[in-house]
Amino acid sequence: MTDFVPSERLRTRLRLAQLRGTSARLGVLAVLEQTSGPKTHLEVYELLAHTGLDRATVYRNLVTLSEQGFASRTDLGDHVWRFELLDEGGHEGPRHAHYVCTDCGEVSCMKEVEVETVSPPARPGAPGKVTEILFKGVCDKCDNEPSVLG
Repeated sequence: MTDFVPSERLRTRLRLAQLRGTSARLGVLAVLEQTSGPKTHLEVYELLAHTGLDRATVYRNLVTLSEQGFASRTDLGDHVWRFELLDEGGHEGPRHAHYVCTDCGEVSCMKEVEVETVSPPARPGAPGKVTEILFKGVCDKCDNEPSVLG
């Protein structure tokens, strides 16, 4: 059981955005600040369950924080929203890709991988702005587990 306490920087950001610093909101922000990788609503809830917060309160705060520019809300293709802390400018820090294990579903940030996107020429039907880069495969943990098929 970990007590998550947000940094003073996040408390100040809340005040400047004229958002109340409720215990639920501060707890959710602290989890996003102090854990790595994008987190699902359920993962954030489980990390805060010992505080007595219910799932709906955690979800409402995640949505509010994403709407107010404190967190990103991304679906990585499995129809599950994942939330990640954004900096003051509304960015996840350096732009980075995510890696999803196709066996266990674990999602990790690939901040060490540099990704450069080039805008295609403007023409009808051309792809627009790239907003997410996603790699899929089998993670090292799952790749090293013995197969049930032998």
